[in-house]
Amino acid sequence: MDRRQFLAASSIGLTAAAAGCLGSPLSSENPEPGSEADPGAESDMTAQDGEITVSASGEVETEPDQAVIDVGVEASGESAAAVTEELSTGAAELRTTFDDLGIPEENIEDGRYRVHEAHGRTATGYEGVHSFEVTVTDVDRVGEIIDAVTEAGADDVGHVRFTLREETRSELRNDAIDDALANADEEASHIADNRGVELEGTTAVSTGDVRVHPVHLEAEAMTSADAASGGAPQTEIGTEPVRVSASVTVTYAFAP
Repeated sequence: MDRRQFLAASSIGLTAAAAGCLGSPLSSENPEPGSEADPGAESDMTAQDGEITVSASGEVETEPDQAVIDVGVEASGESAAAVTEELSTGAAELRTTFDDLGIPEENIEDGRYRVHEAHGRTATGYEGVHSFEVTVTDVDRVGEIIDAVTEAGADDVGHVRFTLREETRSELRNDAIDDALANADEEASHIADNRGVELEGTTAVSTGDVRVHPVHLEAEAMTSADAASGGAPQTEIGTEPVRVSASVTVTYAFAP
């Protein structure tokens, strides 16, 4: 079930000219050239061209519909060749498991691959790792996949990134921008009411960062009811909603 919650967070700012007109922020008189009130720059707030600028943010959230699982095999041995061969065998086992699970080839990417001398003062020989990034479009299968690759010999398992498919990102990106614009409109109306002026329309709009905030988790093996009666432990993954945020800056014209 897709649940979305709109969260508001906004900050408001009058334009520089509005901040500078402390004595009479809604004055319809232009300062005389050369006077202290005329710094030589264009005024953003005059009787003919009054403006209010608002910066606001918006945010939406929904349940993840995609997960990326980091899994891999590790090896150690007396020679680099021995470690390389062990990694090759382990990676082949994982690829067979991916195929058995019905994971498309395009959803599997090579991650880290490294063979190096063992670290540590007393360490000898070589160590290596070969990992994969597996993209899953059914997030309910994450625990099943972790269990399967672990049984197949993966010993570098655990990090899971819950995120959104591209089409979902595009939809929620627009929703987040809409929410930010609605917050900007609300704040601008409040400022106009407070200052006793009337908004006449929008003169400029810009968008800032539009970001997807994935949920990062470590897989945790938990004992199920079957495990309590002697069955194998099952990996259970719980997650939080994925957030999409956007920010906008809107300039509104007003009449004094």
